[in-house]
Amino acid sequence: MSRRDRERTWAVRAVAAALALTVGALASGDARGEDLYDVRYEARVVPTERSAHVEIRVRQGDAALRTLSFRIDPDRHVQWSGDGTVEQNEGTVTWEVPAQGGSLRYVFRIDHLRDGRSYDARSAGEWALFRSDDLVPPAAARTRKGARARAVLRLRLPESWSSATPYPKRADGSYPIENPRRGFDRPTGWILVGRRLGIVRETIAGVATTVAGPAGQGVRRIDLLALLRWTLPELREVLPAMPARLLLVGAGDPMWRGGLSGPNSVFIHADRPLMTPDGTSPVLHEILHVALPTGASGSEDWLVEGLAEFYSLALLQRSRTISKARHEKALAGLAERGAAVKAVRGRRSHGELTARAVSLLVELDRTLRDASDGERSLDDALRAMVESGAPLSFEALRSASEQAAGRDLASYFERAIFAAKRTSD
Repeated sequence: MSRRDRERTWAVRAVAAALALTVGALASGDARGEDLYDVRYEARVVPTERSAHVEIRVRQGDAALRTLSFRIDPDRHVQWSGDGTVEQNEGTVTWEVPAQGGSLRYVFRIDHLRDGRSYDARSAGEWALFRSDDLVPPAAARTRKGARARAVLRLRLPESWSSATPYPKRADGSYPIENPRRGFDRPTGWILVGRRLGIVRETIAGVATTVAGPAGQGVRRIDLLALLRWTLPELREVLPAMPARLLLVGAGDPMWRGGLSGPNSVFIHADRPLMTPDGTSPVLHEILHVALPTGASGSEDWLVEGLAEFYSLALLQRSRTISKARHEKALAGLAERGAAVKAVRGRRSHGELTARAVSLLVELDRTLRDASDGERSLDDALRAMVESGAPLSFEALRSASEQAAGRDLASYFERAIFAAKRTSD
């Protein structure tokens, strides 16, 4: 099948999936009736205060939503007030929602230093960049049994400002917030707002892709888009169920000089290269984090980081962005770098440990291909793990790999390097 045929197929699948979700949501709402309650998040960005004034409006009948308990950062989430009872303790805010609904209000301070000198969220006068899962902190909801939220986000911006988010925009300017795995939905992922934003949008392999950055910040939007055009079709072949939307945002100093992934979105510093001299790609590494399941424990950090690095290299080679010889040279460099690592589980992954993890995954991929006469590979094991919906884990990797190989793989998995150890930083 040609790339054009594959893209046409992905587009049809994307439309079908969207229609299914819409019909399902409508049917669900009709079936539940009053089990649905409305939540409206409004964030008014105030550049002169380097903050956003947030209001959470709940509209409901018969007390479907009873309480919301937020885990807050007391330095960033301040000035809480609202209808009903609002109680603030150390690191938590609890709101007893009135039976017919009401509003909760607070101020979110956007700026956040990551390492003492650089920011992972910033309000810079003419633009602001932050994660919406910081804008609205995590919350535990107590509801009537079976009740679910129907949530939207609205950004109130200064005149002539625009935005880039990982959500589709409705005609009324709001963004629907839908997560079928949660009963109470809140915004997640990166958001960029500003007076002069450079934004390019394109659908690649069925993925609605946006690359954005503030004007004058040196974000190479077209270069980034080109890299995605080369590699996203290959990633979609490995993970057909990857998110249907992807936002890539960037900015220069004093933002953190690295990459940070979030739901359906990635931040990358403007100075980070598309590819490094050793053949790896910081951009693709973070995009793999978006595509891979979340929720792996700290003891399996090696697996998450190893898969991201393994596939960022594999996508470059499969898309012919780099040659097979350069791919092999990059793998050899990682093997040398990680050779001294004697155990991979139970520690936060770092450069040498991640390099060792890649070498282990290369070995596993080769083992699966040999065991199946070339019919199965690590791709099949990864798809099985993703489709299960469970967090990535050593046990899940072994089970999916043995299923792909069609036999026991104790000789690979029962080695000292995989001995479980207590997580430490």
